[in-house]
This record gives sequence, C-alpha cells and structure tokens, in this order.
Amino acid sequence: MTTTSIIAEATIEADEQVPAIRIVRDFKASPAQLLKAHTDPALFSRWIGPKDMRNEITVWEPRTGGEWRYVQHRGEEQYSFRGCFHEVSETKIVQTFTYEGFPDGVALETMTFEDLGNGYTRMHAQSLCDSFEARDGMLSSGMDVGVHEGYAKLDDVLAEGAA
Repeated sequence: MTTTSIIAEATIEADEQVPAIRIVRDFKASPAQLLKAHTDPALFSRWIGPKDMRNEITVWEPRTGGEWRYVQHRGEEQYSFRGCFHEVSETKIVQTFTYEGFPDGVALETMTFEDLGNGYTRMHAQSLCDSFEARDGMLSSGMDVGVHEGYAKLDDVLAEGAA
C-alpha cells in the first residue's frame, strides 16, 4: 500500500468556488468490488442510505446511456431518486442524480475508484449541483447520515464477499 493513510470515515466537503460536494472514503475492497457494489441492483439496495430505510430498485440499467431509479421507505415516508448513467467503466461512474421531491435540481455525479494496493480502494465522489442553494439544500438534508450509515453497511457487504 502507498504511504497514504486510510480514510475510514467519509470526508464530506463543500467547495467554496463552485456548487459541488466532494466525498472521499476508503474501502477494504478492489476497484472491481466497489464497481459491482454500485452497479449490481441487489447489492446496491442493501447498502445505500440510512440503516433504518428499506430500498426498492424500480429501474436499473448500469451501462453508459442507461437510467436508474430507486425509492427509499421508512414507515409511511417515501423518498424517490432517479438519474441517468452517462459513463460506466472499470474505475469510473458518471451519472445524474435527482431527488424527485425537488425535480428541478439535477446534480452531475462523478465517482472514481483509486486502487491503493494491499486490498484497499479510495472512492472519490463529486456532486456538481446546479446552484449553491441546491448544494446547500443537499448538505442540510441529512445526507451525511445516509453517507456514513450507508458506507458502514457497504463495509459489511464487502466483508461478506458479496461484491
């Protein structure tokens, strides 16, 4: 492994110059395992979002030009998200992201998987929002809970060898 320290908890940062959110997190997995966890609907639904939510995949075409949609359920509450996959490769996913409760807000998300060696991969994710207001709304929505709890669940999925 490189001399880089392992980032065991996601860092979530707002860019001051552009309406972007950047997330960095390391996983004990290969880039191929992380790609599979993000593109296999059965695996993705197991880990995305807060631990008290159930996920339902309604559309899932993880290929360049494909679309996706999932619904998160918590009791009577329901939150729907959708987008299009613009690029899916071995080390990169580029997609749009829209929360259907705010359908005019579209973020362009880019995720890359950097092999650190010794069985670790660093995930770099960036969400470029269409305004600072949309970015700040995303940050204040409680997304940090979903990110941290979701990635903890992803650690468990990866440890099981499912991906």
